[in-house]
Order: sequence, then structure tokens, then C-alpha cells
Amino acid sequence: MSEFEIIATAAFGLESVVSFELKKLGFENLKVENGSVTFSGKVEDIVKTNLWLRCSDRILIKMGEFKALDFEELFQGTMAIPWENIIPVNGKMHITGKSVKSKLFSVSDCQAIVKKAIVESMKRKYKQDWFDEDGAVYKIEISLHNDTALLTLDTSGSGLHKRGYRLHQGDAPLKETLAAAMINLSRWSPDRPFADPLCGSGTIAIEAAMIAKNMAPGLNRKFVSEMWPQIPESLWSLYREEALEQMVHRDVEIYASDYDKKVFNFARENARLAGVSDSILFEKKSLSGFSNKRKFGCIITNPPYGERMDSDNSLVNLYREMGEVFNRLDSWSYFIITSFKDFEKQFGKKANKNRKLYNGKIKSYFYMYMGPLPQRKKSPVIDES
Repeated sequence: MSEFEIIATAAFGLESVVSFELKKLGFENLKVENGSVTFSGKVEDIVKTNLWLRCSDRILIKMGEFKALDFEELFQGTMAIPWENIIPVNGKMHITGKSVKSKLFSVSDCQAIVKKAIVESMKRKYKQDWFDEDGAVYKIEISLHNDTALLTLDTSGSGLHKRGYRLHQGDAPLKETLAAAMINLSRWSPDRPFADPLCGSGTIAIEAAMIAKNMAPGLNRKFVSEMWPQIPESLWSLYREEALEQMVHRDVEIYASDYDKKVFNFARENARLAGVSDSILFEKKSLSGFSNKRKFGCIITNPPYGERMDSDNSLVNLYREMGEVFNRLDSWSYFIITSFKDFEKQFGKKANKNRKLYNGKIKSYFYMYMGPLPQRKKSPVIDES
């Protein structure tokens, strides 16, 4: 297969952000749907997107899509796909599945049917009845929705949020992909001060530093498709070398602070592992102690929600204090993600805009307070249409 239909999956609400990233990487004719962006690409594009997409969850190959009202239709539709062109004779086939609003609701039965059909298609090429499956892993998902079967092949392995630097985390970590998306939505650029005064394990500040350095988010991790014979090791090496060459070294002001000594130490260690500790100034201080005399700065933070506080009163007091501290920074922009419904009331100011996002399974809102921007050439913005 020289050309693939590739799916970059995205958390709900972040599809436009992932689409914007793909356009910056040079991809065109993007199809944006709920939870995904689909595009055409070659083998090298699988490598490029795994290494460079900051906000996508996974990179999948779309193998086939068809109606499946019964097991026979599922079997025949699956067997018609040329699996033998991509899975080698010793490939380990790992089948996962899900079913929503479909007549075929037994996921385990669907997985078994799909596995059987793939083995039958493999027999066409290899002329044998048994496959040892002791080679590279090929993770295949059967997804049924409204009686339509979608079969995909995962090229990422571990989710793309697993950059490889966060060995230490607090009680309610923010996914790296969501942190990067929040930064992209904020209009921040590395020539402006950046701060997270409730930094926890440091994810937001670290992602900002990686953006400032133009560091490929997948540079220091491995992907399941690196073991596939279809993608030469030399191609992965080439793109990693190019990514290293594209890194930039610039003076940047990124501040991260927290009052909790334990998570604060986690943040510093995570930054060291990410290779960005030279770009972040860490300070152990309370929220009330945060201040900055620079102009046109940007705050992005993930404060405690109700799930992480001892009482609603503690949460209300925190958000009121946050409003007092942030509103003293009259030229700054600030962006807060929280699931707390009365956030704006307690913060003391209505956001210019809020955007529904999911922090894991928690429905949250990203409150966007747009301050003035320093004068410079107009930069592209994310198309949210």
C-alpha cells in the first residue's frame, strides 16, 4: 500500500486544533469529523505525524468501512480488505473493539469474527493455515456505530500524550495533548511571557517550552509501527535527525509556580526529563504571591476542580483569589480550564469566550480572557468553523 487513508484522532472539541496542526505540516484536503481528522498520506507521513502532532491522540490507518448488520456481513467485509499487503506472515494481530447503537453489540464476538476474517485474508498470500504471530504488533480496532463497521490499524501504540517525560504527576494530571491544545488556542507566542501559577506537575509549562524550542513532541519516545517492516528504521532515524535540526534555541520567559512542595519537585524533574528545564523558571510560592511586571503575558492554568478540593468553600475561595491576582495583570491574557459551573461568578469577570473541552472524562470549560497583544505581523489563527 503506497497511499493510506490516515486518521488523526482527537478529543472532542479539539478537532479544529488538530486540523490546524496538520495544515501547518503541509497536509491538504482534510476531512474533519467528531473526534477525528482524516487525510491521505504515505509511509513517511505516518512517521511525520506521529513525531510532530502535539494535540492528536493517535494516528490510525483506515483499513475499511462498510455496513454490517450481521456477522456474515462483518466477516465478508473484513476479509475483502487486503490485510496481507500490510501484515507480515509473523505479525501479531491484536484486536480491540467497541459498538454503539448497532445490531452487532457483542464486542467479543465481533473481535473473534474480525480475527478469523483477517486470518482468512492472510491465507491468500501466505498459503498456510496457521500463523505463529511472534513478530511485530498490529493493533486493529473494529468500531461499530449505527451498524457501520470501521476497521483501523493503530500506528502509535501508546497514546500520543505519552511524550516520555512525565514520570511524576499529581493527583489529577492534565493530558499533554490537552495542555498543548490549550496553548495553541491561547494565541501565545514565545516572544511573550508565559506563566502557570498553579503548575502542579508542570505539564502546561513544559508543553509551552517544547513549543518555544520547536521540539517535536514524539522525539523521545517509541511507536508501535517502528517495528513494522513496511516502515524502514532509516526513515524514523531520518525524521528524528531532521526534528533535532529544526529545534531552536531562544530566550523565553516561562514561569511555573506552586505551593505544594511535592508536586513542585515533580514539575522540575519532569522538565529535566523533557529537556526544557533551561527554559522554565520554577518558584515555590502560593497563588497570592504571583506577580509579574512584564506586559502582554499569558497565563494558562488547570486549577483544582471540585473533584480535587476538600469543600466547595475552598474552591470558591481559590477562584476568588485567582480573579483578584489575575485581574491585577491588566495587559495579560489568561486561560483557565475547570469543570466548576459557577467559575465566572466566583472569578469576578465574564470570559470573552469559553470552549467545552474534556479533561479525561470530565466535561470542562476553557475560559478565555483575551488581553491586548503586542504589535507584530499578523499570524495565522485556528479555523474554528
